[in-house]
Amino acid sequence: MAEDDRALRAELRRISRRRPRWGYRRAHRLLLEEGWQVNRKRTQRLWRDEGLRVPRRRRKRQRLGDSTVPARRLRAEAPDHVWALDFQFDQTADGRILKLLHVVDEFTREALAIECHRRIDADKTVATLERLVTERGTAPRFIRCDNGPELTANALRDWCRFSRAGSAYIEPGSPWQNPYVESFGSRIRDELLPVELFSCLAEAQVLVEDWRQDYNQHRPHSALGTMTPNAFGAGYRTYLETVGEQLSPLGGTEQWLAGTTTINKHQLSQQVDR
Repeated sequence: MAEDDRALRAELRRISRRRPRWGYRRAHRLLLEEGWQVNRKRTQRLWRDEGLRVPRRRRKRQRLGDSTVPARRLRAEAPDHVWALDFQFDQTADGRILKLLHVVDEFTREALAIECHRRIDADKTVATLERLVTERGTAPRFIRCDNGPELTANALRDWCRFSRAGSAYIEPGSPWQNPYVESFGSRIRDELLPVELFSCLAEAQVLVEDWRQDYNQHRPHSALGTMTPNAFGAGYRTYLETVGEQLSPLGGTEQWLAGTTTINKHQLSQQVDR
């Protein structure tokens, strides 16, 4: 091997280490700028002889959340047992993005919050959860969500730890493991987002909140025996207060549900009508 070939090969290997996404054409251009007297075909031959190929691009590794219980095995057994979170997107008339954060109580199907902003990061997600805890007087036992960057960030992990709330992250590409909030998202996508053309962010926030209130208070839910989410939640809590003395202090709700195949809709309705 000629001495000049040996030096040129070493220089090509050095360029490849510094610029791994470069091919021989860019390497040849750099050689000329550095004063090498070499034609392109020679650069190409030596580049291939050295096996210097541009590596195939790899997909970025997705950050996965740490679940305290597998999402597929978690089932809500009482109000505030499991809160499900998900994001949805729309836009205003000027084409700017709207980002919606849904928080749904899986047991009562109540839409606890629909945050509507241009941007919602992990800190804003935590602020929404903090507000809901203050309003309801309790934190959920678990949150169920996907592995989006806002939901796997340290801010949400810290909130779960300090609030003593478990986490149930669904498997990547498995939205069916978060069915209640996905179903809720399909309702708002069907009934509100295609109908309203939001002129600005403020209008979108008002209309979205009005729709949430109507959903909770006036929209019968087939899974709740055609009761509204608010009526179902209120009736269930009142019923538990009535029979609470007959239940053990630990696991009372679970004990009551274990002996009941379906919730007595007539009793719930009586409690709500009082």
